[in-house]
Amino acid sequence: MARKAHASPTGRLVVVEHHSRALAGNPLGDPHVRRLPVWLPPGYDTGTVRGRSSGRGRRYPVLFDLVGFTGSGLAHVNWRPFDENVPERVARLVHDRKMGPCIVVFPDCFTSLGGNQYVNSPAIGRYADYLTRELVPLIDREFRTLASRDHRGCFGKSSGGYGAIVHAMRHADTWGAVADHSGDAMFEFCYYTDLPRTLNELDRYRAPKRRPGRVDVARDARRSADGRDDGRIRRFLEAMWTKDKLTDAEVHALMMIAMAATYDPHPRDPLGFRMPVNLETGALIPARWRRWKDNDPVEMVRHHVAALRSLKGLYVDCGWRDQYHLHYGARALSLELARRGIRHVYEEFDDTHSSIDYRMDVSLPVLYRALKP
Repeated sequence: MARKAHASPTGRLVVVEHHSRALAGNPLGDPHVRRLPVWLPPGYDTGTVRGRSSGRGRRYPVLFDLVGFTGSGLAHVNWRPFDENVPERVARLVHDRKMGPCIVVFPDCFTSLGGNQYVNSPAIGRYADYLTRELVPLIDREFRTLASRDHRGCFGKSSGGYGAIVHAMRHADTWGAVADHSGDAMFEFCYYTDLPRTLNELDRYRAPKRRPGRVDVARDARRSADGRDDGRIRRFLEAMWTKDKLTDAEVHALMMIAMAATYDPHPRDPLGFRMPVNLETGALIPARWRRWKDNDPVEMVRHHVAALRSLKGLYVDCGWRDQYHLHYGARALSLELARRGIRHVYEEFDDTHSSIDYRMDVSLPVLYRALKP
């Protein structure tokens, strides 16, 4: 990679093209060649920070930005009207001495299901391996990082917040500190309450189509008694992949399908996953729902106490008007962490789930202080 040295108060953005072995041949056929933006702080090239020499060989802590559902790391480095993108935000925080200089990485983990939860799934792909086994070593190899989990962290919102807290549990050997903004938790509130709307969307792709008159519910319900697709999910996905524009309801249905592919994969099934409810009646299938709940951060804490206690920093927050009810999950998560004696910071604020990147002004300095040399 060519690096042009210049002094800039905003730092420098480098975009790396990475050929992933972990994502090659993934079940969805998504690209395994991904563009990876990397933000280098002011002084990285010149060896100066705020006008003072810091040495050309200086090494830096690293933060990975895990974006939410339907997002990509590339979106977080784009120009934004009346707002800052993430590199601009970090540059301002560094300039204002709210935090020190660090390297920020923006992975592209988008999928044809609209995203993923940053875990390995045989129905979606090996995105945990992509992050921890490929991108982390790549960044440590190509840039002047402090190549240790004690100086490496991740943060994210929504699905990205979920990814951050789950990585803190399952991959504490990779991450020393994490920040979870409005992350998916307490699935009874954030997912189960949205499933009826998903079923309504999928019903449009039912075969045969519904007609007025008598209905044999028992017969129809048997077709998806174990959560298998009876054809409507496949037809829904085929339709979504050819549309120019998706409605809000379609995006949310796609999200629920992505969650099923994440939490309850079945590689031998035609679609590779099953739903937690009967597609005809909406009845919960206990065995299927248990698979989802096993991936609920609130439920997972008790299995990963040692890993969570090893963190140098753990920050969680959520708006108390979150439209996906995630503030209840965040409270339950904080309560469970406290019960287990796991140090963390939990904050709430007066806002919804949307347009809350300004909360990084709080979390990123917390992460930097935990990870700084």
